[in-house]
Amino acid sequence: MPKVTVHRKAHFNSAHRLYRKDWSDEKNFEVFSKCSNPNFHGHNYELIVSLTGVIDKETGYVYDLGILSNLIKIHVEESFDHKNLNIEVEEFKNLNPTAENIAVVIYDKLRKHLPNYLELEITLYETPRNFVTYAG
Repeated sequence: MPKVTVHRKAHFNSAHRLYRKDWSDEKNFEVFSKCSNPNFHGHNYELIVSLTGVIDKETGYVYDLGILSNLIKIHVEESFDHKNLNIEVEEFKNLNPTAENIAVVIYDKLRKHLPNYLELEITLYETPRNFVTYAG
């Protein structure tokens, strides 16, 4: 059977601040610029979760996108949407919530709920022109 990739889009709105606690405000601004604003700033994140696998002969699916939608809702949207990532999301208490780190956290949250035979890839748009991809 051929391998096919299916995709599910989602979105969430979150605030964050890029900074290191062990650096001065000046050094944080030098490295992270306006993204290190002590009062935080927000993004309308666009998420694409991609699963690659063989088409099931019985269902014709690689994976049921309704189930994937529910996993994203429970493990990503409910955790991140309308939250301050630095303050309200446990995974970022000691991890800088860059787009790169957010993508890895989302991957880790979803990976454990998906069959091992499926390849998982996360694409996260922080802005329409800035995005990251992570595939484990």
